[in-house]
Amino acid sequence: MKSLKAQNHPLSNPQYEIDLLESSDFGVSFVQKLEESHLYPLKPIQIETLQINMGKMCNQVCKHCHVDAGPDRKEIMTLDIMAHCLAVIEKNNIKSVDLTGGAPEMNPEFRCFVTNIRKINPNINIIVRCNLTIILANPKYHDLPEFFKANHVEVVSSLPYFSAARTDSQRGDGVFEKSIQALRLLNAIGYGMADSGLILNLVYNPSGAFLPAEQAGLEAEFKKKLASNFGVMFNSLYTITNIPISRFLEYLIRSGNYEGYMEKLIESYNPAAAANVMCRNTISVGWDGYLYDCDFNQMLDLKVETPKSQHISDWDQGALKSRNIVVNQHCFGCTAGAGSSCGGSTA
Repeated sequence: MKSLKAQNHPLSNPQYEIDLLESSDFGVSFVQKLEESHLYPLKPIQIETLQINMGKMCNQVCKHCHVDAGPDRKEIMTLDIMAHCLAVIEKNNIKSVDLTGGAPEMNPEFRCFVTNIRKINPNINIIVRCNLTIILANPKYHDLPEFFKANHVEVVSSLPYFSAARTDSQRGDGVFEKSIQALRLLNAIGYGMADSGLILNLVYNPSGAFLPAEQAGLEAEFKKKLASNFGVMFNSLYTITNIPISRFLEYLIRSGNYEGYMEKLIESYNPAAAANVMCRNTISVGWDGYLYDCDFNQMLDLKVETPKSQHISDWDQGALKSRNIVVNQHCFGCTAGAGSSCGGSTA
């Protein structure tokens, strides 16, 4: 196929990205691979997790961000949409609520939403995808660690590497130092410490066009380096493969790595990882309330294939549980090697 040029890629144009993925000739489709694995059509096993995008506003502009989040984004979840989310959580057997963004904490109703979730179900697992630097960004966020602790929130934070150079090159100048400061604040009140019950997990995304290393080995290395060099502790490390959409797709095209990266993902397809993809037990809720099979489909505007239940206000548990999951070529990212999900490797 012809070499692609970055200037032909309109950033954050979902239809363009879908057309590109579908038109690229790599000799095999994701559907074909699922058929070979006897997994097509891909179906949910159960609906346990509600992953909710609180908005695209963020205090950072990370190079790999598939949400294209940043300080200039205005999309934000309203109280009305949150009320519908709370009704779904209350009426269905939702075991985990995963709050993401952007920086979810920048939604002005974030704290109210978290406390209301906890009131509805004292035992539900509440996850916040915190970028760490938000804690130091403004005095109004300085007490976030205490708020997380009071509501027994699991904190999941991205840290590309245990050194400043690689972290800052991906997430911006000074991010590593601020992340370490925030991690120390979380450690100081018990997060990531043995037997505290306060969970602090880190996320590793590769900085280039390659797959992440084996999760257990990378976790051991992170724990050793962060503890010895910075006195930082955490519970688990999740390795997540970069999906070829939005800013990472732009990087792949600009650097001439698109074809090679897609071929690597396809060659690394793992049927065991495909059987355990997160979309089989998760529903992703957009900031505007629309429903998607996963966070990546949300960014490509690929809504769930349940015409009468595509919005949180029209939640139909039966229809959603029996739906066919929408797949495309970008799904190779979640099924390559050891697999990838918001909770790390899957195989």
